[in-house]
Amino acid sequence: MKIEALMDALPDVYSQTDRELILRAYRVAEKAHEGQMRASGEPYITHCVSVAHILVEKFRPAPYVIQAGLLHDTVEDTDVTLDDLRRDFGVQVAVLVDGVTKLTGLPRVSRMGAIPAGKQGKAVEESPEEAEADDEWTRSRQYDAKSETLRKVMLAVADQPEVVMIKLADRLHNIRTLYHVPERKQKRIARETLDIFAPLANRLGIWQMKWELEDLSFRYLNPEKFYEIANALEERREQREREMEGIISRVRQIMREANIPARVTGRPKHIYSIYKKMQRKGVPFEMLSDVRGVRIIVPSFINPNEPPEVNKKLEATYCYAALGVVHSHWRPIPHEFDDYIAAPKNNNYRSLHTAVVYDDGKTLEFQIRTEEMHREAEEGIAAHWRYKEERSSNTQFEQRIRYLRSLMEWRQDVQDAQEFMEGMKSDVFADRVYVITPRGDMIDLPAGATPIDFAYHIHTEIGHRCRGAKVNGKLVPLNYELKTGDRVEIVTVKRGGPSRDWLNPSLGMVKTQRAKAKIRRWFKEQAREANISRGRDQLEHELHRVGYDEVNLENLARDLGYRSVDALHFAIGCGDFTTSKVINHLESLERKQKGLPPEEEDLTEYTSVSRSVVDPEQAITVVGMSGLLTNIARCCRPLPGEPIIGYITRGRGVTIHRQDCPNVRKIKDRERLVQASWGFRTEKNRATLPVSVRIRAYDRLGLMREVSTILEKEGVNMPKANVRVDSQNIAVFDLLVEVTSIHQLSRVLTRIENLPNVFEAIRVGG
Repeated sequence: MKIEALMDALPDVYSQTDRELILRAYRVAEKAHEGQMRASGEPYITHCVSVAHILVEKFRPAPYVIQAGLLHDTVEDTDVTLDDLRRDFGVQVAVLVDGVTKLTGLPRVSRMGAIPAGKQGKAVEESPEEAEADDEWTRSRQYDAKSETLRKVMLAVADQPEVVMIKLADRLHNIRTLYHVPERKQKRIARETLDIFAPLANRLGIWQMKWELEDLSFRYLNPEKFYEIANALEERREQREREMEGIISRVRQIMREANIPARVTGRPKHIYSIYKKMQRKGVPFEMLSDVRGVRIIVPSFINPNEPPEVNKKLEATYCYAALGVVHSHWRPIPHEFDDYIAAPKNNNYRSLHTAVVYDDGKTLEFQIRTEEMHREAEEGIAAHWRYKEERSSNTQFEQRIRYLRSLMEWRQDVQDAQEFMEGMKSDVFADRVYVITPRGDMIDLPAGATPIDFAYHIHTEIGHRCRGAKVNGKLVPLNYELKTGDRVEIVTVKRGGPSRDWLNPSLGMVKTQRAKAKIRRWFKEQAREANISRGRDQLEHELHRVGYDEVNLENLARDLGYRSVDALHFAIGCGDFTTSKVINHLESLERKQKGLPPEEEDLTEYTSVSRSVVDPEQAITVVGMSGLLTNIARCCRPLPGEPIIGYITRGRGVTIHRQDCPNVRKIKDRERLVQASWGFRTEKNRATLPVSVRIRAYDRLGLMREVSTILEKEGVNMPKANVRVDSQNIAVFDLLVEVTSIHQLSRVLTRIENLPNVFEAIRVGG
């Protein structure tokens, strides 16, 4: 991108002084980045100009934002300082550049990799040695960096929206040029774009940018499926265009006959949205009948003789009239109608959606909206940044910012960056459901929210005293996932507080960070000694259940950042820290001790991943020996990732034990012990190994079915099961289950132990 193209694209409303300041910013950036090159081999200044051009194209903001876009990397990558920018371009530009500079926790795409904290230099290219070190840092710190930057990005949305505007433009250009980056980094960067920046554009209502970010990210995450859909669309393009021309002509005709002024266009389908629909419906592309879409855009119905509040109701009159015409000509498909005018989406998206059976017997989708709604849908919050355009809808901009702040009201209660990120995914980035209170009020909640989330949304005390829920008049479990249109009634007690089980992520009883923060605050107000005691019991129970009986708690507390074991117990007891995080830490610690890199980020949502049961004898490497028969010890049954040791037997090869196995400690002939390690590393396959589990419960009808259902939902195979009932009606289940990790085992045992009548679910044989 050349500066001439940027200058030609500037809005006419920019004055000559504005243009001269933009040129001056370009010259400063060009001189500062002189000699620096991008991964593509282009001069680095081309990236800065491209970012500025995207800002003009997507937002048409005030001139100082364009200047900041040109200068956004100077403070981080060159000798230019904020004082220099403040002196030469003013406070506004310096503040924006400073804000963008603070959002550098994520790997820099233009640098072909992540830059560790404290390693930001002035040169853009890295030496091979630096790149190798950065790769190791990226693997070990990837999730933390992403989490910390997400926190910064979202806080900036609430405080400095223009900073996020520049950051989105920066990411869009980087993802457009991602093909110059090595494949592994392409996938990582594309995934974080799909996780953070596309949802951010969605929440701000910038649909055009959201779609492009999604499609480009999807191309790198799953190129095979991307090009399969793209080629299928291209093969049918001419036929589809002919069909759409006929459909558009027909719709225009019936609108004219109904005296409804309307602009009718075809609606583009985006590859990632098609893929998600294929996933949701479980069908291949060929079986999708609703790839066709039409958009009807009508003028707002305004009566100059009526007051504004009346005109607000009349605004969408043409939309509903057009909807009636469409439904009178073609049969609507049940459950395919959405009225986002009466109930706008949380990002203020307004439109009518319907699907009908067209003349050819195939599905045809319609979007019906006014011109103002269309502008809002395409540009979202960006429409309110347009320079020197007076709009009465600026109040909607403030409403959106206030809405985002309300979704993040819990942010001050969460200090852990990873937990913050999970909260953003659950409370802000997730799709929404709209449920109804007994009084008829509509409540907006994240998809997947439960009755407990609903209770805390209504009032903190209702949440604390919640003991049950009715949905549409029927009692439901507290982990029931609410759906749009559900009428929810909370059953409360006069006194009481929340249950600690609500914070157990394995049970899925609370999904929103808002509710979790209120529950944790309640437990913190309880007596310290009681919290320490509860935390101690929970941790000991969990460690025993998954076979970690010999853990050094003092070292564990120190590794997790707590001053003492009591401090760790207190954090667990009041809900600030979960036992599942302890198990995750122990697993990662074992990988580190064996010299293995951290687990790669799970991309199973975007790639085809199969699970296979790995033969334990093929999964183990005995140091100094090859081709030797190995057997898994029945006394302790080690799992992948646990420290192991081999014992040379007479005539049966090497038996593999856990290092803390009591039988190994009793061995007197220490010379027969040999070092061993897990010799497999799964990339495309998820390995599983068998684990023995014992469940003890008061016998009742349907218990085995419920246990099997939990295992099925977790994707855990159960090749062997033995059930016996003693004279006291105690049922003992001895199961052999195939799990992928200690964390998965812990989650399964937790869910089973919370079934009615079950009082113990533990790992046996080690």
